[in-house]
Amino acid sequence: MTLPTATYRIQFRNGMTFDRACGLIPYLKTLGISHLYASPIFTAVNGSTHGYDVTDANDIDPALGGRAGFERLTENLAAAGMGLILDIVPNHMAASPENGWWRDVLAFGRQSAYAGHFDIDWSEPLTLPQLGQDFEAALAAGELRIVLDETRGNFAFAYFETLLPLNPSSYGAIANRLDDPVATRMAEAAAITSGEDIVRTMRDILFEGGDRAVLRQKLEDISADRDFVKGLHEAQYWRLTHWKEAARHLSYRRFFEVTGLVGTRVENPSVFEDMHRLTIELVHHGKVQGLRIDHVDGLAEPKAYLDRLRDAVGPDTYIVVEKILGGGEALPESWPVSGTTGYEFIAALSELFVDGSGLRRLDDAYRSLAGETGDLEEGRRLAKRLMVERNFAGETSRLAAIAVGIFPEINRDEIATALTELLIAFPVYRTYGDGGPLAWQDSAVLAATASQAMARLDDRRALDHVLRLLEGKVDGDAAHEFRIRFQQLSGPVMAKATEDTLFYRYNRLLAANEVGGEPGKAPDGPEGFHRRMADRARLQPHGLSASATHDTKRGEDARARLYALSEGADVFAQAVARWREMNRPWLTELPDGAAPEPNVEWMLYQALAGIWPEDFGRAQTAELAERFTDYAVKAVREAKLHTGWIEQDAAYEDAVKAYAAALISPENDAFLEDFERVLQPFIAAGYLNSLSQTLLKLTAPGIPDIYQGSEGFDFSLVDPDNRRPADHERLTAWLTEAGPIAKLQAAALKQRIVAIGLQLRQRHPALFARGDYLPLKVTGSRREHLLAFARVHKDNFAIVAAPRLMFGWLDPGVLFAGPEFWEDTAIAVPSPLHGLKADLVTGKTIEPGGSIAVAALLGSQPVGLISPI
Repeated sequence: MTLPTATYRIQFRNGMTFDRACGLIPYLKTLGISHLYASPIFTAVNGSTHGYDVTDANDIDPALGGRAGFERLTENLAAAGMGLILDIVPNHMAASPENGWWRDVLAFGRQSAYAGHFDIDWSEPLTLPQLGQDFEAALAAGELRIVLDETRGNFAFAYFETLLPLNPSSYGAIANRLDDPVATRMAEAAAITSGEDIVRTMRDILFEGGDRAVLRQKLEDISADRDFVKGLHEAQYWRLTHWKEAARHLSYRRFFEVTGLVGTRVENPSVFEDMHRLTIELVHHGKVQGLRIDHVDGLAEPKAYLDRLRDAVGPDTYIVVEKILGGGEALPESWPVSGTTGYEFIAALSELFVDGSGLRRLDDAYRSLAGETGDLEEGRRLAKRLMVERNFAGETSRLAAIAVGIFPEINRDEIATALTELLIAFPVYRTYGDGGPLAWQDSAVLAATASQAMARLDDRRALDHVLRLLEGKVDGDAAHEFRIRFQQLSGPVMAKATEDTLFYRYNRLLAANEVGGEPGKAPDGPEGFHRRMADRARLQPHGLSASATHDTKRGEDARARLYALSEGADVFAQAVARWREMNRPWLTELPDGAAPEPNVEWMLYQALAGIWPEDFGRAQTAELAERFTDYAVKAVREAKLHTGWIEQDAAYEDAVKAYAAALISPENDAFLEDFERVLQPFIAAGYLNSLSQTLLKLTAPGIPDIYQGSEGFDFSLVDPDNRRPADHERLTAWLTEAGPIAKLQAAALKQRIVAIGLQLRQRHPALFARGDYLPLKVTGSRREHLLAFARVHKDNFAIVAAPRLMFGWLDPGVLFAGPEFWEDTAIAVPSPLHGLKADLVTGKTIEPGGSIAVAALLGSQPVGLISPI
């Protein structure tokens, strides 16, 4: 396996095509990237903005340039000596008629050749939660029609623009109502033809003769007969339902709460082969050197899947998995992968740059205005209960039904209660038992979870039965299904409750509310970071190290700036109190009180601080206001307290949006001037945090992953804001500038540090792939403000010096504190590293010896990266 030295994530679509990516290769090569890391490229739903809604896993999307464009991209990468990592999606596909496999299932039901490709409960008709109201109301409103799908040559149910193929056996009912030769021939052919032949036959009949305009009108006429339409609907293998019913009842496994994405059964070898045919071909032909597995926890049997994938692509293919690790959780050692996509690295950065004592002061201020929302643990419990009892009620009910079928002597309500408490108490995304006893790590998790759940139950009999199923102590297909489905449910419950609910309710410090983060954990500074990096070097030295992804809650530099709020807690809390008073006229009085409430106000001031342009001009107001108000509405919907995605409260959302817009309004001059003034030291400290975390990502154990454009500053918000195209023309221009470090603007300086670090990795790959992680002792009065470590491999080494907790110590526009700040601070250098050295950031020579004076190293530059001469 050729390990990447650095990856660069490209979000295809939204204007990014293969040919455009080809144009970026010289820039990426110069920057020091070894592998382009591509978002999904397989054919997706028309107009998809992300590519995870795949409709054909064996076709490269024509919207991106198709196979020919892909070949041009891989040829250009190969010519530049670069590789390609593909993001693949084995867990789900688009539940759309554009998906040929799904369309076949709609037409032929359980008899479809693809019925087993999807995770469907065939004990009932397939539910399609696509209606904006219940079926009877949609029917009465004339929203459902019988039409001719002339593109595919079949009769279909039309719901606005969606065309759902009808079961061919129901064509006879249509022909009987029509005096039309085409309809009659189609019905006759349907009675004697099956499989793929019927599609070709219908198209031949449709296009070889007959007046289609007349047929269309006849279909429109019979669509007015509501009883006929209803009867035809009941003759299908599927049932249209109100979209809001999906949470309570759905006959297929979905991706999280997204009903437009249906779970696949890649645990079936034939389904695996069908879904990976093109991927494996691209690997075998040398077009693809690595794979990123999307949402591995959604699979029925992750280890079995990964073993099969490894066998298929061979030992030389680099594989990482999207897996969110909880605190203290490690990736299963038996998985044949190089590591995760790196969210745990973001969590480690948070604990390094957040000031513990300041966080406690911030907590006092936050709790005084947030009320009950300020209790993190109670908020977590309420959010998880909401997911179990409402958003995933159908999945939980199905589990209870399976358990009652196995243990009929146990009351269903007691089983449901035990399941609810177990899911609420679960501390990680899932366990991984697919047969036989659990691994000891999973067994320990389950025991601890059961203990917490038991404390909430009056009787543990039902819980004991559930535990027997999860521990693999009950044989049979039903017991196996229960175990798998519980494991596939606990992850979505955790993700939606924590990342997409709690992190929008509990707003103490938004920078800590990140995917994989634990905002309630007290930060443990350099010692904790050193411990986590030593573990990382041992457990997954070749996993990706991320600081931003397409799924993070805000850009890495917005997060870096907001870390500083923990240092300036008193300044920020006092400012928020003042700003709330200044902006009181923008509150809206609603029946339940003034909106937005104090907790949301606190959140909005933080979010705005994170994205605020240092050079903000009134001409930027419109763009910033649009981004910020869109975020505000999304945030309160995700919080699900006063409004949500299922039920919107328009009056409340309008109040929040109006308040957010008012914060940026040119008419609000007094606030804007005060806000900008207060923000200056946070901006300065945030810049240095950004440069420090960038250097750490480049040099710590793991493979640095650069999210598109974040080699310059990225102050984005959550998606879709963070998926806007990067300005690569400006980035390329910066990289070609040969000016000294001291002359570079902050964003270009960050890019220069990225280039220096990545080019060092390319010159010394073994140092970073196999080198030890060695914490270095910092002495002196400012030792708490510096993290230092070395990477050591044989006689080669690199020393890293990264400042932290610099709020209030920086002059405006200056990215270093000066030699007087560092005073007597020094980095102790062990004897093997005593030789003559050079600081790669500035090129300064560092004399040999047992210590490095930080005043000399960082007195006129932000960070230090030292290598032997």
